[in-house]
Amino acid sequence: MLIRFVLWNLADSKTTIEELRRYLRDESVDEFSSVEGLRFKAWVSDASTERWGAVYLWETAEAARQPLQSRARELIGKDPDIAEEFDVEATIEGAFELEELSRLGLAFEQ
Repeated sequence: MLIRFVLWNLADSKTTIEELRRYLRDESVDEFSSVEGLRFKAWVSDASTERWGAVYLWETAEAARQPLQSRARELIGKDPDIAEEFDVEATIEGAFELEELSRLGLAFEQ
């Protein structure tokens, strides 16, 4: 398994966190829900520092290398400031009674 972490500084970009949240709701979440080999993806933000990014959990390194149908780079106007990959050493699932993890977060609270 492999983790990929990407992070943009939006201060000098073509978009805002609010515009990217709309993109998540309208396009991106649905598109990523059927990507082969992607076990989990979380989009992250920090409005106070104008940062936006994502954490991906891939089944294999090969799955992580596939081309993705994402307009994030186009909307932001540049490649991520940070893009790193890590091997997964261990995983757990917490003891929470959640119905499911899909479609949780600020982008869906509006």
